Amino acid sequence: MKNRALSDSALTALAPAVWGSTYLVTTELLPEGRPLLAAVLRALPAGLFLVLIGRTLPRGIWWWRALVLGVLNIGAFFYLLFVAAYHLPGGVAALVMTVQPMIVLLLGALLLKQKIRQIHLVACVLGAAGVALLVLQPNAGLNATGVVAGLLGALSMASGIVLTKRWGRPEGVGLLTFTGWQLAVGGLVLLPVLLIGEGLPDTISGKNVAGFAYLGIIGALLAYAIWFRGVERLPALAVSFLSFGSPLAATLLGYFVLDQALSPLQLLGALTVVAAVVLAQPRPGRARRQAARAGARETVDA
Repeated sequence: MKNRALSDSALTALAPAVWGSTYLVTTELLPEGRPLLAAVLRALPAGLFLVLIGRTLPRGIWWWRALVLGVLNIGAFFYLLFVAAYHLPGGVAALVMTVQPMIVLLLGALLLKQKIRQIHLVACVLGAAGVALLVLQPNAGLNATGVVAGLLGALSMASGIVLTKRWGRPEGVGLLTFTGWQLAVGGLVLLPVLLIGEGLPDTISGKNVAGFAYLGIIGALLAYAIWFRGVERLPALAVSFLSFGSPLAATLLGYFVLDQALSPLQLLGALTVVAAVVLAQPRPGRARRQAARAGARETVDA
């Protein structure tokens, strides 16, 4: 049981690690000032591909549930993420998004009846502090549009995580099909906004194609399948804390790819982020002790 929880956490952490490359890919490979185009091409092709493979459409109540989840997890989140990435340095954008676990903590208490524990609050503070040490630089620029987009993006994804946990997925529907529904819905919702608001670019370079392909295949199709698997198997808050892997990966990519230096404070921040993630993960031993105490109380009452 313990090994399964650890392996689930480790596998799920790969998704935010991949998403941490979004900031690098956006600035280095994608056309400038095209957040809607980036969001649509990241979600829609991958979503339609998975739906065609699964050959299963939502039924009954799942039509509107798929719409809600597709908008929160994909459509609105992707757009807001790219707006933040275009208006803020990658590290600052990642820092703004660290409010997500705190939102999940509150929504989980309201919708999932999960108890807020002291260790969760400590993990939230540690995570935010660690990311601040990791990404904030003296010349870090703040832009109001980027900050608001980042906060709204965090709210969108946090709501999507909690509702995905609350609703689960329909019986008999595979994980890839479920992922495809949300990616397709998110892309389709954004498509008319793209055509009206941005329009299509006159030219697309080979570098742009490579960037879009990476974000669609690796950053959406594979990463989101892993992510939704983790949402099913792990507590919502534990999954949300794994998103701290995104700024950690973004910083490391900056170091290895862009030759950005890492200061001692950044190294301390990285260790603090890892500590926060570990604190927030489920502890099978503690769960067994709680169940044993509950069983003992029931025996006494009987």
